[in-house]
Amino acid sequence: MIAKIVQGQGFRGVIGYVLDKEKASLLYAEGVRIKDKESIVKSFIAQQKLNPKIAKPVAHISLDFSVQDKHRLTDQFMVGMAQEYMGKMGYRDTQYIIVRHHDTDHPHIHIVINRIDNNGKRISDQNERLRNTRVCMELTKKYGLYIASGKENVKEHRLKEPDKTKYEIYHALKSAIPNCRNWKELKSELLQSGITIEFRKNGNTDKIQGVRFGKNGHEFNGSKIDRA
Repeated sequence: MIAKIVQGQGFRGVIGYVLDKEKASLLYAEGVRIKDKESIVKSFIAQQKLNPKIAKPVAHISLDFSVQDKHRLTDQFMVGMAQEYMGKMGYRDTQYIIVRHHDTDHPHIHIVINRIDNNGKRISDQNERLRNTRVCMELTKKYGLYIASGKENVKEHRLKEPDKTKYEIYHALKSAIPNCRNWKELKSELLQSGITIEFRKNGNTDKIQGVRFGKNGHEFNGSKIDRA
């Protein structure tokens, strides 16, 4: 299982996207009126107004599963996975909908969450991408879901630089992330393997927008190491 998180400004567009897809199935809703699409949109907007200063109150998450697990992925199972994922990620006491799409071979669901919770407070996104990777791997292993082999099939003994170093960083990350709770711990863990981390910030803020890893005189953007 892998998850992609996108932040957004408005609920109308994302709810239209997840519900208007052909054969889309609304599996579960929490805290919203589900009479029709417009009722769902208005429910999210009403709670958004509890904290109108927040620029991006929308969390849109797609949970993607391997086609090898298709026979196991009932609607009930996927709702349970979504709720457990949200709990571990800290999405609590807020509105959300879970929608299943059937437009690809691999089973997947979309979760639209209000980052403004029921008390008008914003749900934090601190270290969200790192936590997301860790939680997805934890749940994948817990339920015995298929783990794509991908890089494991590469004949690494034949690799030359810089690919050799890139795969060394990949394996170090794969080993370190499950044991790290934040970027500081990950940075410390990787330094023991001679790997450096450089963060790219969003403007003048402290929000991490990107990351580069370095070793043996080579540097790679995080997405070049692995899309996850």
